[in-house]
Amino acid sequence: MPIRSRRRFLRIAIGGAVAIPAALRAQIQTGRDAQTNAPVDTLRRQDSVLPTGAPTRRQEGRGEQRRRAARPTDTLPLLRPPALREGSVIAIVAPASGVVKGEALDAAATLRNLGFGVKLGRHLTRGFGYLAARDEERAEEFMSFVRDPDVNCIMAVRGGYGVMRILPLLDFDEIRANPKVIIGYSDITALVNPVFQRSRLVAFHGPVATSTFDHYTLDSFRRALMSNVPAGEFSESDEFRGAVFSESRASTIVKGKAQGRLVGGNLSLVTAMMGTPYEIDTQGKILFLEEVQEEPYRVDRMLMQLVLGGKLQSCAGVALGRFTKCEASRGGEFRLSLSLEQVVRGLLEPLSIPTVYGFSIGHIRSKLTVPVGALATLDADARTITIDEAAVS
Repeated sequence: MPIRSRRRFLRIAIGGAVAIPAALRAQIQTGRDAQTNAPVDTLRRQDSVLPTGAPTRRQEGRGEQRRRAARPTDTLPLLRPPALREGSVIAIVAPASGVVKGEALDAAATLRNLGFGVKLGRHLTRGFGYLAARDEERAEEFMSFVRDPDVNCIMAVRGGYGVMRILPLLDFDEIRANPKVIIGYSDITALVNPVFQRSRLVAFHGPVATSTFDHYTLDSFRRALMSNVPAGEFSESDEFRGAVFSESRASTIVKGKAQGRLVGGNLSLVTAMMGTPYEIDTQGKILFLEEVQEEPYRVDRMLMQLVLGGKLQSCAGVALGRFTKCEASRGGEFRLSLSLEQVVRGLLEPLSIPTVYGFSIGHIRSKLTVPVGALATLDADARTITIDEAAVS
């Protein structure tokens, strides 16, 4: 594309309803070099995105991208955030989408009733399209709570969409220097896994502030976050006893037992991060996955992407949570469809990796708090997962 046309395209894109984040826009440099007057069309290297002296994406092979993304994991000792206790302060933030004011106030009241202090973010209800606020505002608010010595836990108010947009704006060294509980699920998958991999800090895939803290949810939350001993063994809750696969009791897909560190979360986010510096490393890990409102062919496509990318084959075990509303439906994309069970069994059984479907993880009422980065054992025969080490200090 000629430079003049490219400039026009960027003016239109930047001036549109959805602004390109400043940190990303700064990487795109068009025009002419000040010294040589030569045309410039390069990715500007910035410490938050490209290390000094690193090749650009066009020069860098996929293997090098993976190695560079994994370096923090390889070189830093694992940290565990301090345990929560009664009176600990939870900061409620919206790193992705926001909520209405009443939901935020109800969430704060729920956490206070559980014995915690609460700080509310400024951007919980201020909407910017489908985002709670502009990227820079959401990232700065998150980092301000990281730096706040009075805050013991940072909890997302909800998921939605938007965490991936702020990843280049987060300081993972500062997150490591101020270890505290970071928790959420759904879109927050894109936050808790990079915190583990880049900060080498155990983070948590679990309830958001607007979740229902029933007995099962609260028991797992307290065992994971309020005790410096291993949380122990968990099986499914009593929430699901339906006839169809997605709503039936937990099922063994492949028998066996495996141990590894926990990584994963929402399937859509796990696949979306592939090919980025935040791609999840599944080598020797227990990969847990959940999904909501995706037809079987879409689940098929995402699982197939993990297979083609070598992600599933490299796992020690696979712990599937609930794939809520993911059965084939009338009026769906295809008149005839495979069932969710056919997709899951058809893609995972041939891998011969211990696999279970139906853990209490995902867009459901009763949910586990899963420590991302902690060592765990998956027993596919017993359909249990055991947290083998303390996730907090």
